[in-house]
Amino acid sequence: MAARRHTSAMAARGRFITLEGGEGAGKSTQARRLAAALAGAGLPVLRTREPGGTPGAERIRDLLLGHGPWDPVAEAMLHFAARREHLVRVIRPFLDAGGWVVCDRFADSTLAYQGAQGLPREVWARLAALSLEGLSPDLTLVLDLPVEAGMARVGNRGGARPGTSRADPAETFDRYEGMGRRFHEAVREAFRAIAAAEPARCAVVDASAPVEEVAAAIGQAVRERLGVRL
Repeated sequence: MAARRHTSAMAARGRFITLEGGEGAGKSTQARRLAAALAGAGLPVLRTREPGGTPGAERIRDLLLGHGPWDPVAEAMLHFAARREHLVRVIRPFLDAGGWVVCDRFADSTLAYQGAQGLPREVWARLAALSLEGLSPDLTLVLDLPVEAGMARVGNRGGARPGTSRADPAETFDRYEGMGRRFHEAVREAFRAIAAAEPARCAVVDASAPVEEVAAAIGQAVRERLGVRL
């Protein structure tokens, strides 16, 4: 009965949840768990990622993660080109049909990562306004983890050399993981600043806790912020 009530209540409007954070924070793992929990509650759920989510955007992902360095503005433009395709072809149609979208990274990542490389915030804002047409996540879960811990996790999961694959065939070499500690500290601080500036949208989750505890904290945030029973 509860599942039917959720589906009926959300038939007119879906919800958009994004997971953000630095390297090794566990976004992909928690996105899978959250999508499964929402589906178990009877909700129509789409789990996706950025950059990516459509064939064209996935090709841009390969370009961004496997090649570089780029000029920060050019790099941001590539991210937003992939995001626009993702939005128009996948995210907005699913939301308009009443579905829930769980996305591993979104526009905040571009602000944090390319901002740490020198992208002016006003350029990011102009690209976001043009590409997103006002769409913003209903809830952003910022998985916060000290840089040293995150990079240790990246090392332990067997990062691949350029052109080769990880144990997970969906994951290939990610050049961002190889950037210096100062860069990753700047990215972490950028995510924390985004969350502090938009507390109504963002919930910070301690990603240093065990996987089950992180999932429980995410579930609590979703229940409290979006009123869904998981």
